[in-house]
Amino acid sequence: MGRTNRKRRSTLANRAIAASAALALGGGGLIAANFYASAGEGKNSAQNAQTTAAQVATIDCPDASTRITDVPERARQNVDTDLATLDRQITEAYARLASSRNAAAQDPGFVQNAILNPLKDKRAATLDRIRISIKRVGGTPPELASLAPCTGKPVDQPQTTDGEAGAGQDQGQGGASQDPGQEQGGDQGAEQGGEQGGDQGQGQANGQGGNGPVAADFQDITTVQPSNKRGVGANGLAANGRSGSRGTFTTSCGTNGNDNHNTDNVIVAPGVTNGAHHLHDYVGNQNNDAFASDAELAAAQTTCRNQGDKSSYFWPVLRLQDGSQDFDQNNDGGGKEGNVGKILQPRQAQLKFVGNKRGKVVGMPAALRIITGDAKAFVNGLGNANVNWSCTGFENRQLTDKYPICPDGSDVVRTTNFQSCWDGQNADSANHRTHVAFVQANGTCANGFKAIPQLQVRLVYDVPAPVIENGQVTNPYAVDSFPENLHKPITDHNDFINFFSQNLMNKMVNCINGGRKCQ
Repeated sequence: MGRTNRKRRSTLANRAIAASAALALGGGGLIAANFYASAGEGKNSAQNAQTTAAQVATIDCPDASTRITDVPERARQNVDTDLATLDRQITEAYARLASSRNAAAQDPGFVQNAILNPLKDKRAATLDRIRISIKRVGGTPPELASLAPCTGKPVDQPQTTDGEAGAGQDQGQGGASQDPGQEQGGDQGAEQGGEQGGDQGQGQANGQGGNGPVAADFQDITTVQPSNKRGVGANGLAANGRSGSRGTFTTSCGTNGNDNHNTDNVIVAPGVTNGAHHLHDYVGNQNNDAFASDAELAAAQTTCRNQGDKSSYFWPVLRLQDGSQDFDQNNDGGGKEGNVGKILQPRQAQLKFVGNKRGKVVGMPAALRIITGDAKAFVNGLGNANVNWSCTGFENRQLTDKYPICPDGSDVVRTTNFQSCWDGQNADSANHRTHVAFVQANGTCANGFKAIPQLQVRLVYDVPAPVIENGQVTNPYAVDSFPENLHKPITDHNDFINFFSQNLMNKMVNCINGGRKCQ
């Protein structure tokens, strides 16, 4: 990955940006803007404390799912349900934060006392239920009590540099190399619920109903330095080397023209409605929702041209913030949680499997689940981030923490390269990650893992170019996200559940190992 160089704007610039963002939000934003303008200008400490409270942009909670790596099978349903409860608690607390900017500006203790402390108490009870569930069936729960407290994430974060992130590939760690900077998000809290954003046109100035994206989340792709990384093709996807398994297998499953959407996530929150808190596009398997069993998925219809591929491919929708509404404007996971605007259907969805540059691959087991990227990367950090944004004709220029602004005639591209090492035993794991891994720098799998075909997903969208003037963005676009992650580009992610027939999986493996191009 490219090297990260960090710098901070001047205090004056930060104040100006924050104030201009606040002005777009109406009354609550105006109060916060006044505090921004007075920060550091010789006012008393009480007023500076008010400034700090007003600048809280979002809520940062430790992600318990990353700590829980060994859960007995009999406890997994309860643990997954409680993990989803933790997500819901954060979403509800963020909604309170977003609708209470005036109170936070007037009372420096409001955020801590009225939002963060009650959230801590709720989280403590839920984390204790997780501990009990694991212990009751003979497991050894990790220490979880320390994860209960959350903090307010302020507006003034280090600004990242532009354009040095290569595609997160199977050539290395697959994670993003840059810090997902937040420069001007502190006053982005529009009212949650049915009054959010889309029907008020707030997306015109501040993205998804007032909680992102912001102007600093975008970059002109022509200003990005081209990658000099070897092995990255013109389409931004990794080549799989000059040795090893050089073949490819492409499956064609459409672009979700039948509008198969829901806000569930059967991988991380099975049995929980709206477990994702954002909307997914689904191609391939047509029975994917929170309640689908493996048997139901295996028997489902598929949009894939080859009916032997009933795998499920899903990712957060991309929306255009042009002031228009979509069907879920007043729904959970949609407008009620800050995901507003016109849903964009990809012009193209390329689903390609490639091999390993050092050796042959083995078949994937039925029902293998892989999550790549992190929907919570803005608050979680970059440990699981895996993001690549670009434009057609410029795909040797990749972004991680910025959405690209493409020139006329060029389309927005989202590229995702999945983990391609498997532990050889498990179709899933307690945290839904440790049963798979990226290859090492030399292309081999570590810890006795086996090389499997690597899924590469390339999505192309016809998106009108956003316009940035005076620190504001007009007609932005963004992926759906958990509301507290402010629709940052670093939160893009992708999901896959394997339901290839055994015959078709064998064909894929033989094609890849034999160096052929198949579909």
